Amino acid sequence: MASTSGATTRPDGENFDLLFKLIIIGDTGTGKSCLLHQFIEKNFQGGQTHTIGVEFGSRLIEVGGQVIKLQIWDTAGQERFRSVTRSYYRGAAGALLVFDIASRETFTHTASWLRDARTLAGADVSTVLIGNKLDLRSEREVPFLEAARFAQENDLMFLEASAMTGEGVEECFLKVSRAVMSRIENGLIDPGGTAGIQIGGGGGGDGDGSKSRTGGCAC
Repeated sequence: MASTSGATTRPDGENFDLLFKLIIIGDTGTGKSCLLHQFIEKNFQGGQTHTIGVEFGSRLIEVGGQVIKLQIWDTAGQERFRSVTRSYYRGAAGALLVFDIASRETFTHTASWLRDARTLAGADVSTVLIGNKLDLRSEREVPFLEAARFAQENDLMFLEASAMTGEGVEECFLKVSRAVMSRIENGLIDPGGTAGIQIGGGGGGDGDGSKSRTGGCAC
């Protein structure tokens, strides 16, 4: 697969330098699973049922000359599953916090999701706030500047994207991966002593482009 936006995927089975565990969190219907599909499979899978429990995917990328295996856990957004999905937060090196730019309610709930992430994954978990469904600009309820201000006030990175068109999706995953890598390079994270980061290893059956799934696409 050709490189895009600075990411280079490697053939399945090839070794990787580091593994990062990432989580995708946010309300149901914000398109979390669709972001995952778009990033891994380069296509949009809409019109499916909401994720039940968790969905998993992985992909190899290149950041700063290092081959990184991203192990990505997409959590269900429904309140009745939160007690189950919270267990997947533990040890996460990074988080993608998703809201729908056409739904103010989903943006309002981001503060609650952020509290969960910082309580369960760690106060310093690298987090990017993602305003998804950029293809619905004409129906926007959350202004860019308002979301950007929230991100700044809470020490978050912020990007907008569209899982449907693919716009900005690659950069969302790259941005959080670069943030984790920066913390390693600056000595703020010990990769050998952090549950959400592993050193070395072989690419296996769930390597680049492959995906094992539970549930459907919460678009």
